[in-house]
Amino acid sequence: MPKAQYGILRFAKYKGPEIGQIESHNERTKESYASNPDIDTNRSKLNFNLLPPPPKYRTEAERQIREAGCRTRKDSVRLVETLITASPEFFLGKSHQEIRGYFERALEFMKTKQDPNTFVSAVVHMDEKTPHMHLCFVPITEDGRLSAKDIVGNKKKLTQWQDEYWSYMVKKYPDLERGESASETGRTHLPPRIFKQATRMHRLEQKLKELLSSINPMNAKRVREEILKVLDEYIPGVAELMTKTKALKRSEKELLGEIAVLKKEVNSSKPSVQRLLELEKKAQEQEELQHTIASLQQTLTAIPPEIIAEYNDPKSERKEIIAIE
Repeated sequence: MPKAQYGILRFAKYKGPEIGQIESHNERTKESYASNPDIDTNRSKLNFNLLPPPPKYRTEAERQIREAGCRTRKDSVRLVETLITASPEFFLGKSHQEIRGYFERALEFMKTKQDPNTFVSAVVHMDEKTPHMHLCFVPITEDGRLSAKDIVGNKKKLTQWQDEYWSYMVKKYPDLERGESASETGRTHLPPRIFKQATRMHRLEQKLKELLSSINPMNAKRVREEILKVLDEYIPGVAELMTKTKALKRSEKELLGEIAVLKKEVNSSKPSVQRLLELEKKAQEQEELQHTIASLQQTLTAIPPEIIAEYNDPKSERKEIIAIE
């Protein structure tokens, strides 16, 4: 019996410092992606944009917000990223043009739900395991407010998004089944990017520690400049991870609860045992992720105050000012 083919639609919200990282990932501006083994750079030439990307995501978002006259707070969501894809089975045997057609229809659906003038980018990645589109937009409502909550919404709103997405797509792809949102499964969704981001930050953390331990009166100026360069990526990266800590703790709690129930029900049947092993592995990965984030924060506190002050100097070219507590 063939596996079901599900349409997938997910959202992520970003407030500011991490938007540069999203742009770098989506537009493939780096030469290598050692922290993301799923990316095959030899196939990156197959990626394509359905909308021309702006020079900078963050600059474009701020322009839209300013011209719309939206009121903002420091913690306002400035960019919503929509991940659009389908289960791997759906893409099997499809040509490049057929795959493009799927994402073009998905883009048309998004235009029925959100003002296209708020779109920032729509890029399709063909260089990872499953083709997928990252569509980014500024969450400006019809009445001119900046409100990701009103657009993406609560559990009820997310279910409505899933219903309408499937209804729109199934007209052209009748074999496509409706995907389940995290709100319906009861599981907090953690995007794979959070684990990849943690891996990248851990490597930078090791480099920071090496630099900090090597400072002496003879090399202080040179090493300080190297530290500042690392902080340009490290601090926004850690800030992005910190926005996910609540979801991480919630997801781990849900996993442990599911594991406890499954342990009571599990018998000698292989599927049940296999499911339990999968959940236990996920729980362990999430526990390790929490330890990594705690370590990343601790390393920040070890950076000399004068270096942090220099990093936060408003006269510098760094646009993201991060306060270290």
